[in-house]
Amino acid sequence: MPHINLLSWREASRKEAQKQFLSILFLVTLISFGSVFAISMVYSAMKDGQIKRNQFLTSEISVLDKRIAQIKELDKKKENLHQRMRLIEELQSNRNLGTQIMDEIATVVSSGVYLTKLERRDNAIQIIGKSESNNRLSRMLRQLESSYLFQGATLQDIIAGEQQARLLSDFNMQFTVKPYEQIGEVKQ
Repeated sequence: MPHINLLSWREASRKEAQKQFLSILFLVTLISFGSVFAISMVYSAMKDGQIKRNQFLTSEISVLDKRIAQIKELDKKKENLHQRMRLIEELQSNRNLGTQIMDEIATVVSSGVYLTKLERRDNAIQIIGKSESNNRLSRMLRQLESSYLFQGATLQDIIAGEQQARLLSDFNMQFTVKPYEQIGEVKQ
């Protein structure tokens, strides 16, 4: 029987298998690096897109913050204007208040009551005067309380007069002017 040497064939087969293994290993390594690179590029693109969206949102937020600041400033100006308008309305309504006070006092003071001093401080009014009788003073107090303009009338003191022929009593009375809102409600 003849001897066949299979060693060279085996060795050639091993070398061929080793070449295939190395080429498959190189191909798998190349595909792995390629897929990692592709995934890295995808995530990098996603990250860049998110960064751009964040920058856009940040810029829009800053624009909206500026608008909010402008709106707050406009609200302050609006409130300031409303306050000025209220002040002007109050001044306008109080423009004739002195005349109204004098007119109402003239209608409230009954005959037999004489005023010697009338003093106004803000909304408080003090009257000092003389009266022929206490009944006339009480009628004057009732008329002050029923007045559309005055409130809180109080008689501070009454001093009976002894030296004069008519026996006039000295009195001191205080009351306040109603706030504008109450006067406006009554007049309307």
